[in-house]
Amino acid sequence: MSRPLPLIHHVRGEDIGPFHQEHLDLEFSNGERRHFQRLVSRGHGAVVVVPMLDEETVLLVREYAAGLHRYELGLVKGRIDAGETPEQAADRELKEEAGHGARRIDVLRTLTLAPTYMSHQSWLVLARDLYPERLAGDEPEELEVVPWKLADLDALMLREDFSEGRSLAALFIAREWLGKTR
Repeated sequence: MSRPLPLIHHVRGEDIGPFHQEHLDLEFSNGERRHFQRLVSRGHGAVVVVPMLDEETVLLVREYAAGLHRYELGLVKGRIDAGETPEQAADRELKEEAGHGARRIDVLRTLTLAPTYMSHQSWLVLARDLYPERLAGDEPEELEVVPWKLADLDALMLREDFSEGRSLAALFIAREWLGKTR
C-alpha cells in the first residue's frame, strides 16, 4: 500500500553536538496532526567495512566503546570525510584501524540506525584483495585485529563483546552476497 508522505507544516531546529535536531509539525493524509522529532546528521555519512583477508576470513577490530565502557569487537567503521566517496573512506579507515588497504572495494548497500527518528546512513562496503598498509588515524591506541571465519558467525553473534547492530547485519549481508557471487 502506497501512501502520500505527511505534509510538513513547520520545522524548528536546534544544534546538539554532531547532529541537528528538528521538531516537525506533520499532517498525515487521514487528517491527523502530530509532532515528531528527528536527528539530522551533519556529516557525509559513514562506512562499515567488511575486510576479507581471504575467501573465508574477515578481519574484526577490538576497540574501546565509550557508550558501554568496555572493549567491543566489531567491523572497521568510520565517517566519510568531505570530498570522499564511500570507497575512499572505507580504504582509509581500513588502513587506519586494521593496518590494511584493499585493491577491490564494493559498496553493497546503505544501512540506517534508527530511520524513524534519525537521518544517519552508513554504507556497507566489502573490501577484498587486502595488502598491509597503515595510516595514522584518530584512535587513541592501536586496535587489536582479530581474524574470524565467516563459517563461525553463529558463535560470533552470541558473544557478549560483539553487540553492534551494523556490524552484525553487515557480516550476514556480506556472507550472503559473497555466496551468490562465487
